[in-house]
Amino acid sequence: MSKTHELKITPEYFQYVWDKKKTFEVRKNDRDYEVGDKLVLREWDGDKGYSGSGVVKKVSYILSDPNYVKEGYVIMGLEDYHRE
Repeated sequence: MSKTHELKITPEYFQYVWDKKKTFEVRKNDRDYEVGDKLVLREWDGDKGYSGSGVVKKVSYILSDPNYVKEGYVIMGLEDYHRE
């Protein structure tokens, strides 16, 4: 069963995700991410807090191979989220 994760994302990276230029996310795997999970990425500026902008993506792929990714981290492929 897929899960929903609400995550902070800084303005510089948020804009690239919004523009569909950044189609991946690198995160510490402290939430047991799985293919099919929904990521709610909310723009966060540490000094100002949440901007009110956000985008929803679906995890399409997970790379966790320690030969390519630091142990305890994952690279997640992102695609547009569509309600099923």
